[in-house]
Formats: sequence, C-alpha cells, structure tokens
Amino acid sequence: MSITLDVRDLLGSPGDSRRVLVSEPVAGLELPLARVPADRAIEARLLLENVVEGLLVSGPVRGVMVVDCARCLKPVEWPFHMDVRELFIPRAVEGLDAYLLADGEVDLEPMIRDAVVLAMPYSPLCRADCLGLCPRCGSDRNEGPCDCGPEIDERWSALSVLTLPESLPEATLESPAN
Repeated sequence: MSITLDVRDLLGSPGDSRRVLVSEPVAGLELPLARVPADRAIEARLLLENVVEGLLVSGPVRGVMVVDCARCLKPVEWPFHMDVRELFIPRAVEGLDAYLLADGEVDLEPMIRDAVVLAMPYSPLCRADCLGLCPRCGSDRNEGPCDCGPEIDERWSALSVLTLPESLPEATLESPAN
C-alpha cells in the first residue's frame, strides 16, 4: 500500500494549508495481530499545513480492522477512529520523531499504519459474554459444552474425602459492651 500526495504547491507557500480527503482501499496492511481487509477503504480527512519545521498533517483516520477474539480466536470486525497529528520533514533530524518528505510528496502509508496499530484493542472480544475455547480440548464453548468435564488438580484430591454437615450453625454477632 502506498498513498502519496503531491505537496510541492504547499511547500512553496509558507503558512498555507489544504484539506484533503483520502478514501482508499488498502491492500497488504497486515500486522501480526490485526489486518485491514483489502476491499475496505480507510478514510482520512486531513489538514496539511506548511509550518516552519515542515508539513503538519492532522485529522481523523477511520476504518475497519479485523482482529481475533481474545477468547475464542474468531475474526472480529473492529471499527477504529484515530486522530493523527504528525510532522513530515524534508530530512531526518536525530532525536526528532517525524516522517520524511520525499521529492515534494508525502507518503501517508506509515502514518496510517501507525494509526491502525495505536487503535488496536488490547483484548478484543467477539461479544461481551464470549466463553472462549476449552483449555483442554480446544472446542469453542460458545457452540456448546465439551465432554472434558472439570479438571481436578491432584494436589487438592485429599479434600474430596471431607464431608460438611448438612446445615451450618448461624453465626451471631454481638455488639461489644461500651
């Protein structure tokens, strides 16, 4: 994916600005934990401003990413919205976190990729009550119970011989005498 904008007209006019709408389907935006479907557009309504340091790009970036549910691992479409404010500079400066201008053009792909990474949910769920996978057999517990039964920790097996009385006496609370 490469989304480049020609900004030579802005670079020649200090203090000038321009609004752009970028709505492009992206191909190949796949990260280890999320991907943007190739048939879905990412939309960015950006303000490009010529500032002393370079070109300031700001505005909202919206789209839909596909992430895996943290419990059952099914793919989930996750809408995202990130406000970006990034500086593009003509040459690299040590210690300055900025994107580079190249031949009067800005490549928005690294900025958009970073926005998607920052918008990724920490622990996405397909639904709030997702039961997840059985840790023993791996079956999806949302589709029904598995035949594994409860796992018994052998360290606690001695407790199985203990019996409790049918009813426990009720505790009485007495207030201390003052």
